[in-house]
This record gives sequence, C-alpha cells and structure tokens, in this order.
Amino acid sequence: MPDDALLTSLLSAVEAAPGDVPLRLHVAELLADRGRLPEALAHCTQAITHDAANPAALALLHRLTSAISTPEPPVFDWTSAEEQVADIEPPEFAHVEDPAPAPTIEDIERPTVTLADVGGMEQVKERLELAFLGPMRNPQLAKAFGKTLAGGLLLYGPPGCGKTFLARAVAGELGARFYNVGISDVLDMYVGASERNLSQIFDAARRNAPCVLFLDEIDALGQKRSHLAHSTSMRNVVNQLLSEMDSLGGAGDGVFVLGATNHPWDVDNALRRPGRFDRMLLVLPPDAAARASILRYHLRDRPVAQIDVDKIVRATEHFSGADLAHVCTTAAERGLAASMRAGQLRPLTTADLEAAVREIRPSTGPWFSTARTVTAFGNADGSYDDLAAYLRKNKKL
Repeated sequence: MPDDALLTSLLSAVEAAPGDVPLRLHVAELLADRGRLPEALAHCTQAITHDAANPAALALLHRLTSAISTPEPPVFDWTSAEEQVADIEPPEFAHVEDPAPAPTIEDIERPTVTLADVGGMEQVKERLELAFLGPMRNPQLAKAFGKTLAGGLLLYGPPGCGKTFLARAVAGELGARFYNVGISDVLDMYVGASERNLSQIFDAARRNAPCVLFLDEIDALGQKRSHLAHSTSMRNVVNQLLSEMDSLGGAGDGVFVLGATNHPWDVDNALRRPGRFDRMLLVLPPDAAARASILRYHLRDRPVAQIDVDKIVRATEHFSGADLAHVCTTAAERGLAASMRAGQLRPLTTADLEAAVREIRPSTGPWFSTARTVTAFGNADGSYDDLAAYLRKNKKL
C-alpha cells in the first residue's frame, strides 16, 4: 500500500538521520494515526531527547500518553453472543485460573569489557572508582566510614559520549551481569502493564545478582511528575520506579543501579533523593586520548594508508564518540568512491578524514546550549557545578 511504503521509507530515513526532530515527529504522527501508539511514543521521546523544548514534541507526548492511559473500550455485541451460546448446557462447575503475567524477557549479558577498555576519560574513571566502584568492592570498609551502599549512580551528558559503554564496563569491573533496559522495555499501552514490567525487570535483576541494572533514558521513565498532570499512566510509572528503587537494599541485594540521561534536569526530583539516584557523574565528549582510541577502533578493519591520527584528534574537539564513528564512515565512503573510479582499492588517507571532519558538525553543540542555560538559572543546589566549570573553560560552546 502506498501509505505503508511511505511510512517504511520514512522509518529508514529516521534511522539514517536520528537527530532530525521534524522528521521523527512526522513519523510519530503517522504511527499514531495507524494506532501504533507505543512506537509513536518511542519516536516522540527520542525527539524530545534531541530538542527538550520543542513545543510540537511536547504536545504530541501529552496526546500520546493520554491516549495510552485511556484506551477506547472494544465494542462487543452481547445479543449476538448470547444467541450463539443459548443451546449450550453449562457444566456443574467451572474454574478459570487467572492468566499468569507474561514473563520478562531477560536480555542479560555478562560483559567482558572493563574500564581498562575505555580509552582516555581518566577523570571519569577516577570518579567512578571513588564514588561507586570502590565502596562496592570494599563493603566492610565503606560501612566503617558510614558509607551506605544503597542508591544508584546517574550518568549524564551529551548524547553519543559513551554512557552505555561505561555502564557495561562497570559491570565488567564488578564481575556482574549487565541488564540494559530502555523505555520500550517498560512502557505498554495497557493500564497497569508498564508498572508490572518495571516490577518484573527489578525482580529479574535480583534473580541474576550480582547484576548492574542499567536504566537508559531515565528522563523518559522518571520524568518530572509536574509535567505529567494529564497523564495518570506515566505518573504511575514514575511512582513505581520510586518504589522499586526504595525496595533495593544496596549491595546486599547484589543489584547495582545505574541510570543514563541526556537531560538530568527533566528527571523527577524525588528520584534524586538519598537512596535513589543520589550520585551524579558527568560524562563529557571524549578527550584527546579517548578520541584517538575511538578513531583507531573504527579504522581497524578498513584499508588505511599512513594516517596522522593526532591531526584528526586536534580537529575533532567536542565531537562525541558517535560523531567520530560518523567521521570514519564518511571518510570510508569517500575512499570507496575513489576506489571505484580508479578501478582498484585506494586506502583511506588523512585527507579523507579531514574532508569528513569538515562536513560534520559536532552533535554536542545543541546540548551544551541547553546546559549553559540550566547552569546559569537552575543550579542553585550545585548539582551541575562540574558542568558549569567545564562550560567556563569552553566559552565557545
């Protein structure tokens, strides 16, 4: 059908340009019109992740969450049904078991990566060790100093800067399993199903302890309830998340909760209280050492000539890890085109990478623009002092 072909084409376009907010909102509208509300909500949430103040995205979010929380009742023809069963003799007794809840899909892995596999980012790794890993490895020593092991760690920063990889490396450091949970694993269009999904997820983490439970896009799962006045279902999801966090007893459960967000200022304040996500760690764009490591990683299986990696590193300050991967892919496309024209393989050169860098702008720019406003007007409690210090050093951002 033409409409379905159009939607398929638009979905492919979104995959190729995930940061195109108008395109993603258009796709969300089309999905909503077709009754595919969870998919529409996922795209709308991604749009808000890239542009938190977009009025069209916020309006669509309210409409979708309201529609999900109040599904239309099905129309049932009772008269016809009674006629169909009128001649059936009922049994003497009948007992129907309550249907068992659908089991949670436990996509749980045991990572082999550790912080040693994270290139550069020494300050982040040091903070992780002091604020999170050290006390977990030395529970008796932490107890002697009155350090509680309850609560979680919230990783925040621009998109594409390695928060998920860091969380996986934390699991590797602890020798724990890793359970990566996204918004699509939780939200469900049926009333009460999202809360049940969250409960099953935390239960699954306990069954697989020791386990690092990683809640991605926590600003969507735990967004400020003051923004959800017209969405009872989403408010209930936040309440359920608060309850599940309170149910953990620290390292005694063997469940270590990490969250990640690009917009910590949209997270409900109650989730930031002691015993919940009471520690925050800023994950910035990769430093020079990390950029060199990322570039070498993405060039490792491609034909390359002598490449001046340091030169590319100097030209890509403030690029995210995802931006650097895009640089390598764009350079590879140039090399492939040149090889096809020449009729023989031509390795990638420094010039190919430099040309790719000139075509690509760092995706972190819009995030830092928003962050500068937050640090100027919303940092009364000092939560974003690290971010404010970074912005003072990089006034051109």
